[in-house]
Amino acid sequence: MMLVGLAARDLAMTRFAVSPLWEAVASVRVVKRPQQFPEHLAWYERVRPRLTGVDWRLFADLVRMPTPVIPAFLCPPPAMSQPTLDVELATLVATSAEAVRAGVEALPGPRSSRLAALHADPATELPRLATAIRGYADAVIAPYWPRMRALLEREVLLGAQRMATDGVHGLLNHLNQFVRLEAETLTVEHVTLAGSVRLDGRGLLLVPSVFIGARVWSNFDSPGQPVLRFPARAVGTLWERDPTPHGRGLARVLGRTRAALLHELAVPTSTLELAGRCGLATGTVSQHLGALREAGLVGAHRVGRFVLYARTTAAEALIAASGAGAT
Repeated sequence: MMLVGLAARDLAMTRFAVSPLWEAVASVRVVKRPQQFPEHLAWYERVRPRLTGVDWRLFADLVRMPTPVIPAFLCPPPAMSQPTLDVELATLVATSAEAVRAGVEALPGPRSSRLAALHADPATELPRLATAIRGYADAVIAPYWPRMRALLEREVLLGAQRMATDGVHGLLNHLNQFVRLEAETLTVEHVTLAGSVRLDGRGLLLVPSVFIGARVWSNFDSPGQPVLRFPARAVGTLWERDPTPHGRGLARVLGRTRAALLHELAVPTSTLELAGRCGLATGTVSQHLGALREAGLVGAHRVGRFVLYARTTAAEALIAASGAGAT
């Protein structure tokens, strides 16, 4: 259990970020032990063949199973709220030799020849590590990143709404079952970590995650803003891809296209992504979404430069009823 001392400045400096690099790191655990992550089995079955021919062994060496520790340099805290993978990999390549060696030395068990080379010559091996991560991410993360990003951005939006209504205390106490804030002490329940630390005005960076699993991960001691990574909600919906929309009756009432769009909106999604997934022009998708919004079946919210659409409670009830009727 970690006890984290938060001062008023730490609460004021609390912010959210999304990290594609962290998702790549966390997903390695799923690829290595898919049976431990049943919510991601559908994803694993789809991406496993794509890793054939991808040399990601150095990357895999750094993420052990079981995972008592992940080297801090492998997932630095994002400097901005929505960094690209390229931006995060550039930060990784710029890591100091001392930090790399400390991260490798923290790993338990024997050291592979690849890790030995990274430890001996970080300047040469870090670009190779970045290339390995890029190849891995292109194969298994990139095809799903728009959908993942939409879900993570929705998590950020919900957190911001909670903070606006209940303050930072309310946000942190509703973040995850393994996190609670009492007075000025944040308690984070870890399986392997224990101790106490003060943030000393650095604030707290909250990073929702798809592949993190059930528990939280944190890094309070390394340079940069302290990070608390937590599971996003409804991650199982990311991989739900039924061949047809729920219920033929719904398609007969709404039309096949609008029923298909509602089916895809189980996860908040942009017009452009919907168009690509459904094989429609963006203008056509916009027209149908407008009609669905007028009917109270779709809502929209802006996240940065994106407008994300999602099903409303009324749409969820309609889909559930049509699915039961079809059955």
